[in-house]
Amino acid sequence: MIVINARFLTQELRGVQRFAEQTCLALKQLRDDLVFVAPHNIKMHDTASALDVRCIGRHSGHLWEQLDLPAYLRAHNNPLLISLCSTAPLFYRNQIATHHDVTYVRHPESYTWAFRLLYRTMTPIMLSRIKALLTVSNFSKGEISQFYNYPEKKIFVVPNAVSGAFQPGPPLKDQTEYLLAVSSPSAHKNFSRMIQAFVLLPNQDDLQLHIVGGASDIFADDKLQRLASGDRRIRFLGRLSDEQLIEQYQGATAFVFPSLYEGFGIPPLEAQACGCPVLAANAASIPEVLQASALYFDPMDVTHMAAAMERILVDLPLRQSLRRRGLNNVARFSWDESARRISQRIDTLLNPSRDRRASTGNDTLRRESSSKL
Repeated sequence: MIVINARFLTQELRGVQRFAEQTCLALKQLRDDLVFVAPHNIKMHDTASALDVRCIGRHSGHLWEQLDLPAYLRAHNNPLLISLCSTAPLFYRNQIATHHDVTYVRHPESYTWAFRLLYRTMTPIMLSRIKALLTVSNFSKGEISQFYNYPEKKIFVVPNAVSGAFQPGPPLKDQTEYLLAVSSPSAHKNFSRMIQAFVLLPNQDDLQLHIVGGASDIFADDKLQRLASGDRRIRFLGRLSDEQLIEQYQGATAFVFPSLYEGFGIPPLEAQACGCPVLAANAASIPEVLQASALYFDPMDVTHMAAAMERILVDLPLRQSLRRRGLNNVARFSWDESARRISQRIDTLLNPSRDRRASTGNDTLRRESSSKL
């Protein structure tokens, strides 16, 4: 038996939870030895039903993860545990954990002091005990290794992807032209500079800027609504369902991703999967994920961002090229492939002698090949 920590099912669906949800659904198709456990206060009921989740314990949140989950594991002979969000039982050793990024370190202004203190305290303890760590990009692998002095050889990259529901739609007629941005409104997402750049655009009285995303109590308030007050072209749409979000991607002239720091960044891939050209910051993991499929700008330079917006609005061949490149880029990522990487890591931990034999065999083949050159 392998236990999956499914506490994410009790949380709001954001990037970290999306990774856990989609990876779990794909893992369930690959393996028949998984047991998914969660607290009783489920929010994602359809996913919980698909995973056949067992609700255990009497607590919720971090208390459930630190008390109820370890007790369940002890009662079942301490099986291998997989935790796919950024927290895990701190003192449980037979575990693969996940940490997406260290944004709370690089951009502390984005988070409340309580959230920063919690992660800065819990993460080193977790890392000192687990068998292996998953993260979502080579950029995050380097960041986590550097900040926590954690060996890179114990960190395995498992990228995000996009579900098949995100697809190009039919062209819309008689629609107001708009640029689209999607994210939580935390400070490092850099929406304040994006709004300033949008306001700088000349001769665009009919152009709108649609901003999708809801606030959370873990994020510090950066008062975007006040910054945009008085400009009716800027529309805050709040949290949307996947169906509503897909419609926004499909109808947008371009998607803008101005973030200063990302461990991966799912929204640009979702936009590309829907046939929407992407403008993006040349920062953190973003160039690793998007490669040559986006038009990049300096996220700290408002005029540079505005120039990129203006270029994408007037250059139809560029938009068409970015659409094609975006669809090709999305094809590089797959939840099934990410689940296979995790499944392989599980098998390695369950049968380390086989992994050592395979490694020894590969070393022998490399030596033999070298001797023939």
